Amino acid sequence: MLKKLGDMPAIFTAIILFSLVRLSITQTTQNINVLLINEENNALAEKAFEVAKEYVRRNPSLGLAVDPVIVVGNRTDAKNFLENVCRKYNDMVISKKTPHVVLDFTMTGVGSETIKSFTAALALPTISGSFGQAGDLRQWRSLNQNQTKFLLQIMPPADILPEAIRAIVIKQDITNAAIIFDELFVMDHKYKSLLQNVPTRHVITPVKSFNKDDIKNQLRSLRELDIVNFFIVGSLRTVKNVLDAADENQYFGRKTAWFALSLDKGDISCGCKDATIVYMRPTPDAKSRDRLGKIKTTYSMNGEPEITSAFYFDLSLRTFLAIKSLLDSGKWPNDMKYITCDDYDGKNTPNRTLDLRTAFQEVKETPTYAPFYIPEDDPMNGRSYMEFNTDLSAVSVKDGASIGSRSLGSWKAGLANPLSLTDPDNMSDYSAQLVYRVVTVEQQPFIIRDDDAPKGFKGYCIDLIEEIRQIVKFDYEIVLSPDGNFGTMDENGKWNGIIKELIEKRADIGLTSLSVMAERENVVDFTVPYYDLVGITIMMKLPRTPTSLFKFLTVLENDVWLSILAAYFFTSFLMWVFDKWSPYSYQNNREKYKDDEEKREFTLKECLWFCMTSLTPQGGGEAPKNLSGRLLAATWWLFGFIIIASYTANLAAFLTVSRLDTPIESLDDLSKQYKIQYAPLNGSSAMTYFERMAHIEVRFYEIWKEMSLNDSLSDVERAKLAVWDYPVSDKYSKMWQAMKEAGLPNSVEEAIQRVKDSKSSSEGFAWLGDATDVRYHVLTSCDLQMVGDEFSRKPYAIAVQQGSPLKDQFNNAILQLLNKRKLEKLKENWWTNNPNAMKCEKQDDQSDGISIQNIGGVFIVIFMGIGLACITLGVEYWWYKWRKRSTIGDVTQVEPAKITRNNENFGISKGGEGFTFRSRNFGLSNLRSKF
Repeated sequence: MLKKLGDMPAIFTAIILFSLVRLSITQTTQNINVLLINEENNALAEKAFEVAKEYVRRNPSLGLAVDPVIVVGNRTDAKNFLENVCRKYNDMVISKKTPHVVLDFTMTGVGSETIKSFTAALALPTISGSFGQAGDLRQWRSLNQNQTKFLLQIMPPADILPEAIRAIVIKQDITNAAIIFDELFVMDHKYKSLLQNVPTRHVITPVKSFNKDDIKNQLRSLRELDIVNFFIVGSLRTVKNVLDAADENQYFGRKTAWFALSLDKGDISCGCKDATIVYMRPTPDAKSRDRLGKIKTTYSMNGEPEITSAFYFDLSLRTFLAIKSLLDSGKWPNDMKYITCDDYDGKNTPNRTLDLRTAFQEVKETPTYAPFYIPEDDPMNGRSYMEFNTDLSAVSVKDGASIGSRSLGSWKAGLANPLSLTDPDNMSDYSAQLVYRVVTVEQQPFIIRDDDAPKGFKGYCIDLIEEIRQIVKFDYEIVLSPDGNFGTMDENGKWNGIIKELIEKRADIGLTSLSVMAERENVVDFTVPYYDLVGITIMMKLPRTPTSLFKFLTVLENDVWLSILAAYFFTSFLMWVFDKWSPYSYQNNREKYKDDEEKREFTLKECLWFCMTSLTPQGGGEAPKNLSGRLLAATWWLFGFIIIASYTANLAAFLTVSRLDTPIESLDDLSKQYKIQYAPLNGSSAMTYFERMAHIEVRFYEIWKEMSLNDSLSDVERAKLAVWDYPVSDKYSKMWQAMKEAGLPNSVEEAIQRVKDSKSSSEGFAWLGDATDVRYHVLTSCDLQMVGDEFSRKPYAIAVQQGSPLKDQFNNAILQLLNKRKLEKLKENWWTNNPNAMKCEKQDDQSDGISIQNIGGVFIVIFMGIGLACITLGVEYWWYKWRKRSTIGDVTQVEPAKITRNNENFGISKGGEGFTFRSRNFGLSNLRSKF
């Protein structure tokens, strides 16, 4: 060829020679020595590396030849791993095949950190695909400026996909989350960084096994932590196993939300009866899909997940091209110094000026799946990754079959990238509603059962929780305490009621008129009080002054009234007899009294009238003429005076005394009497108060007794304890004994009924309960009263599980409501303006006059008298007419006689005057009518 060139002209020869030299240069193949370090469970990376090497071999135009040395180790056995790496590396140095670059495909753990330490110590140019964000690679944390240019890390897709959880949590305003991952993902470094500065209580935990029962137990444990948002990060197999376990635990519904993130390209499948899962999976860039398909087909890159294979393929190929670029451009140092592991003494790390980072960034090779993101100004490690896109969709599964998928949007891989949603409102449909379980006890007006209410209950506490949920976004369901108790501790330290439900995590919130007590605070948490200090007070039956329209008749007993009536009729009869038989009476001695102005004949009717009117201030009128009659009248007057005086005095006293009642005004008054039984509600805080006060008194007595009987005391010390009176009160001991004998009511209804069944306010039953309960029932009943001042005052608060975040959230809400005076408005609604409040008549007190209820019978007597008089008038008129008709029937003609004024004429005299009827002789002789 050179001989032929010699025959050509010189200038043409020069051109040909130049072209041949250039061609030989462009076809120069760069041999690159690569030390590939991998771990045992990352075979997919090694396979992708082999595909990249094969790709280089089949594309001579790249001018590359890769000569790898591969070391695979166990991530947990750092010592043997390092020994193997050093042995391989030393062999390469000795054989003059020093590595141009170290490809570190270790994922995490001490093995990976050992490799980082190895490469940093020997200053070996390294491209790492390990997991970890900024600062997570401990051995590369303190790199100098030169080292950051050749010790490089690119985060794998499995390390960047979980960052989508942060975007979802922020978008959905999720307050709790469980993140379950499998072996394809490394989350050790995510515990602190994934949801950093996000107010979300979360748990990150690996799937314990592929056994369904184990997964069910794991989910049950997470659910007991009040977690309702579940993120599954793993293969589709892992997703299916977890979803199947959740379905058997019945964890699907509006109370929970499920999110699945997988690098696999398939669809979700599970045996769920009815579930909706938000599914996120990566998709290749549109520009890279053809290349990806060609690589997979031509080079058999069939490893799954597809994106992971593509990542390691691109990472390997880009590394090869970056090293070639440095070699071709002359930027690779000619005096690269390598030392063996044995030569390293901790201080002789070679000084490198190699800028591998720039060369890596400038590679123009088309990405197989998605481009690499490398920050321009910030350090590369922990901030570089494959910038792929993910599809976000809602998958609905019914009876084990997928019935539809709804696209929600997308997410571009990044450390702080937000979701890109097609319709932000749609996403809210797939978040778990915060549905808290509220346990309560019916206690009016705090909790009142109402089937028409949205939650089946109404009351002060329901209005309160509705106000709170406007601030702290959540939903709730209400259940009654199984045993109907608020929560008390027995002798064995076991709890019942609401407190037990919270302790055993069967409820999230305890909501009712629940008092804050020291022993309760040891096992549950209380919010700030939502109600003022509430003490114990007494409910009794309201004393009623007995009223009667004829109360004036009850002043005297029936026997007395009958005796008075008997005396009245007997005296009237005697007066008639005395007047009839006495020779000095008017009717027997008319001539003697003919000139008197008043002439009164005491017939039986007149005697009855005289005795009756003698008892009135009007008087009886003219007394009998005869002395015997006058003596009888005087006796009757004296009798009447005594009776009237006694009746008047006793009527006033009776009306006054009937309103006097010795009331119970305090707990001391109640404890000093025996006619009224009393007791608190069984299991209530009031019962606990009296029981403990009695116990304290007994303990104090025992202490005093032990002190008094202590033989070791000196005479002086014993004398100081010698007292005649018992130094410790036994008030509560006696009261507690009386309560147990009376029997503690088991419900408020029972207690109120026992109070209402009391015979009076001075005999019956008194209930000792919370002042709010007593005040409400007094407000809604006219038969009850609240007696005495409150004692043992305690606040009401909402109870939550110990350590629950609801405590702080509710505290903030209650304080806001307090500042806005909304709590006062609630009190006004349920007490002042309560629709069930009764408008009771005011009870008469001792300063009031006689009421119409007690004296109204007098008016009835008047109307009865008027009515009787009217009836009598009618009878008289009828009688007169009847007598007149009967007389006319027998007499054909009647002429009135002349009126004469002498008493000898036949007729009736009236006031000295008389008249007669004179009849003609019609067969009637001497007809006389005496009126």
